[in-house]
Amino acid sequence: MPTPTQPEKLEPTSLDVVKLQIAKLGGLFPEVVTEGGKIDFDKLKQTLGEAADTGKERYGMNWPGKADCFKTIQRPSSATLVPARDESVNFDSTENLIIEGDNLEVLKLLQKSYMGKVKMIYIDPPYNTGKEFIYPDNFSENLDTYLRYTGQANADGLKLTTNTESDGRFHSKWLNMMYPRLFLAKNLLKEDGVIFISIDDHELDNLKKLCNDIFGEENFIGNLVWRRSISSNDADKNFSTDHEYILIYGKATESALIGIYKEEDNFSNPDNDTRGPWKKSVLVCSKTRAFP
Repeated sequence: MPTPTQPEKLEPTSLDVVKLQIAKLGGLFPEVVTEGGKIDFDKLKQTLGEAADTGKERYGMNWPGKADCFKTIQRPSSATLVPARDESVNFDSTENLIIEGDNLEVLKLLQKSYMGKVKMIYIDPPYNTGKEFIYPDNFSENLDTYLRYTGQANADGLKLTTNTESDGRFHSKWLNMMYPRLFLAKNLLKEDGVIFISIDDHELDNLKKLCNDIFGEENFIGNLVWRRSISSNDADKNFSTDHEYILIYGKATESALIGIYKEEDNFSNPDNDTRGPWKKSVLVCSKTRAFP
């Protein structure tokens, strides 16, 4: 009888992101890593030569709190994922998992087992409308934060508030929430993996710049515009919006989406259009509001 395979034993803390980043840099430029495992930035600049940007003014995205995002990413987690067998269906036979918890904490815990193994990620983050986005004022999110969110722990000492446009850091707080999560999500993707992110007009421009910063502008694949309703009653500034977006980015240039071939059964070309077969399509909206 073969000996059952023992499960891999992992350290009780989440992956050391700083150590991982140094290892990546050392793989490319081993000469810049010192004996103590630190980065010699002067030597790195010498290695890169004229490609090193040492000026203070450069193109890029910045906002209040961005530096603290890296502290959030680097802060280790010692939480543990515990199977809820009583709440599960066929836990031992199915290969599907539902993980409940603070998503930042869970993303950290998944780094060890799933780094570089995920083909596709879809996320539907808060749109930052000033209504649904609740955040902790101190922004040091962890498992305790999640337990307080969900009423599973005493909320003493943690002030929760909605993010409203009257707040001077309205967009910054949303970016501070998104950056660590997208950074860790990228780590989970395979080299040809892709991520889909739902968003609307409130943060579309900021999200795209944020993803350019994390994934690289060259790994932007596309922006899907989808119609969420036939008509919309949300007429801000006398303009009714009935659509949202899904931004698509790849982990690297190897990422690609292969669609399905267009079915042309309903297409024809009665006027010999040089662009090929076509079909009629209604492009009007069913809005009936009359403007003065």
